[in-house]
Amino acid sequence: MKHKTFFWFFLPTALAMLVFIAAPMVSIVMQSLFVPHEAVLIETENCGPFGCTTSTAIDQEATAALRAEKPLGRFVGLDIYKDRGHLAFAEVGEAWQNTDSIGAFFSEMGDLPFYDALAFTLTYTFVCTPLLIMLGFAIAVAVNSLSRKIRGFVIFFSLLPMIVTPLVGSLVLFWMIDSRGVLGNLISYLVNDPDLSVKASTPLMWISIITYGIWSSAPFAFVVFYAGLQTVPQDTLESAQIDGATRWQQIRYVVFPHLMPLVTFVALIQLMDNFKVFEPIVGFNAAAHATSLSWIVFNDLGGETRQLSAAATTSVLTVLGVAILLSPVLVRTWRDFRGKT
Repeated sequence: MKHKTFFWFFLPTALAMLVFIAAPMVSIVMQSLFVPHEAVLIETENCGPFGCTTSTAIDQEATAALRAEKPLGRFVGLDIYKDRGHLAFAEVGEAWQNTDSIGAFFSEMGDLPFYDALAFTLTYTFVCTPLLIMLGFAIAVAVNSLSRKIRGFVIFFSLLPMIVTPLVGSLVLFWMIDSRGVLGNLISYLVNDPDLSVKASTPLMWISIITYGIWSSAPFAFVVFYAGLQTVPQDTLESAQIDGATRWQQIRYVVFPHLMPLVTFVALIQLMDNFKVFEPIVGFNAAAHATSLSWIVFNDLGGETRQLSAAATTSVLTVLGVAILLSPVLVRTWRDFRGKT
């Protein structure tokens, strides 16, 4: 392809990336370095027959002029990153000096909102991602071995979690784990504890959210792996069968290596998606037991006092977290590409 042709072919994509990715990134980085101006206050003295009183009021004109002169706000640098609501450098240093054990240190860290949300986000990401990949691969292999007469029927039901809206799906499971729901009653019966409430238990709530995450994302992995199974060389499989390879050996030494690029692709997509977990927390109404980085951004932007700078700072830290998570996979993909070329 000629350079000129490639330029005009890639130009719309480049413009879209510039408008919808680069510009918002620059915006949140800039916003995280500034805070809104403080209101300009004026004191007025009112004197009457019984003496004088002093009152304080906001000087609307001076405040408006200050905001018009510096619309970004007051520059604070990295102060927001270091405050208690985010990286909490002072609190972390104090906890490290005053605690005698690693367990006590992490317990102190859990009291900080950012690190509490980061703990759940990382747990959700590193538990959901490998399990949904394995589940999607297992479903794809099982469906691919079925008879063509029932394969379409099974594929339809396998894709139902992807069809259901994430918020609706989380609400349905939330109602099911209620003490009056099907799963809630079943769990109470199995543990022989009629007073057990999944919604009141932090570990059980974490397990419920993670289970929903695996259930809702496995169909995506299934679709990708099922499509990849259609490209597996049949000659190689037949040769393995002739050599006496078992079903498991065929999957391990022929099918799985062939689908390894797809495993990398699914891992990249799911790492990004799971690190931004938000809908299950809202659907399960689980903010008292589990919060994520995306939920912190939502919470900062809600209410009457919108903390735009705090939300922007958490957004920047979330983007950095995603980049750190993806870097090993991207480096490996780049090395594989360089090795092939």
